[in-house]
Amino acid sequence: MPADAVSSDAVSSDAVAAAAAAPGSDRPAASELDTLSYEQARDGLIAVVAELEQGSPTLEQSLALWERGEALAQRCEQWLMGAKTRLDHARSGGDAAGTASRTAQQA
Repeated sequence: MPADAVSSDAVSSDAVAAAAAAPGSDRPAASELDTLSYEQARDGLIAVVAELEQGSPTLEQSLALWERGEALAQRCEQWLMGAKTRLDHARSGGDAAGTASRTAQQA
């Protein structure tokens, strides 16, 4: 995941479908999840939650959905932590500049 960028790309229906594939299909590989934008992972997670709320016919299908949801939630968390890091960095740079500016004005 790029720690210095938060994507605002439009969500492609193919990526969401891959992220929230039906329980009988292959789950997206870790490398596929690594390419999802925050929005794609979030939308895939929403789809998984909706499927879980409807109930699956078998325990195995429910567990597969749960595992996929956990992976998508982890991807979302990666994006959010990257965004937090960027904000913290921007704030610390802004505070230092603001302090220097106030000190220069007082002199």
